[in-house]
Amino acid sequence: MSVKMSDNLPISELCNFSIEGAVGHITMARSEVFNALNAKLISELISILNWSSERSAGSLGTLVDEAGSEFLRVITLAGEGKHFCAGADINMMRDAGAKSDEENRQDSERLDNLFNSLWAHPCFTITSVQGVALGGGAGLIACSDHVIGQPSTRIALSEGKLGILPAVIGPYVYRRVGSAQFRRLAMLAGQFDATEALNIGMIDQVADSPAEATTMVEEAISTVLTTGPSAVYEAKKLTLKFDRFEGTDEELRLWTLDKTSEMRGSNEGQEGLSSFLDRRKPTWYHDEN
Repeated sequence: MSVKMSDNLPISELCNFSIEGAVGHITMARSEVFNALNAKLISELISILNWSSERSAGSLGTLVDEAGSEFLRVITLAGEGKHFCAGADINMMRDAGAKSDEENRQDSERLDNLFNSLWAHPCFTITSVQGVALGGGAGLIACSDHVIGQPSTRIALSEGKLGILPAVIGPYVYRRVGSAQFRRLAMLAGQFDATEALNIGMIDQVADSPAEATTMVEEAISTVLTTGPSAVYEAKKLTLKFDRFEGTDEELRLWTLDKTSEMRGSNEGQEGLSSFLDRRKPTWYHDEN
């Protein structure tokens, strides 16, 4: 049975999920505890990310479902209240000491599932960060394609303060900031501000105010909606291919030639080239003006 945008949304209590055209908006709604990640919130976020991933225009290779409703092309992530995400819930951390190694591993697997679901999502993901993003909150940032901070933003790989390691979020932060910066941040475990985060590549833009942050999110969405959705998805896979490539430079060059030919011959590639030659907008182009 094919997926439809009219299918029931995942049930959630600790986060909100809404859809506007080709854009899905996820908002963590535990502001009373600074959107700390407990097992329920993590599970709900995974469920929403999986549901939206299955309805991605980029991975499905089509813009609309059988009823003509737009499939998803962008996912935004935010947190309600003063802070984006304070990391692991204090009750989870308290309970960890009484759990068996297997139980703690299951908790870690759930958390990694969350991060990987965001990092590998076929849509373009935009995260807006106010206040603190600690531990797992920093992990969510690292897994996002585009991150917008504010003057209030403070980020930390804070696990070292508890005598543990940022191991589960590690691969994603490492990919974002590189080896030397990841090692430094993991050892210091201290908070750094939006300016430093921008300088090391942990975030991509800094807004002067919440209102400007909203504008930046809207501008990023508008830009992505002029790009082929399959090209967005394939760009993620292309990056992973480069990260993992173990062949020679010659083999990589030949592979890129094959990939270029494949994309040019695809339905989206043909539409893009035809629209360029015909001096018209491609079918996927959303003109907000």
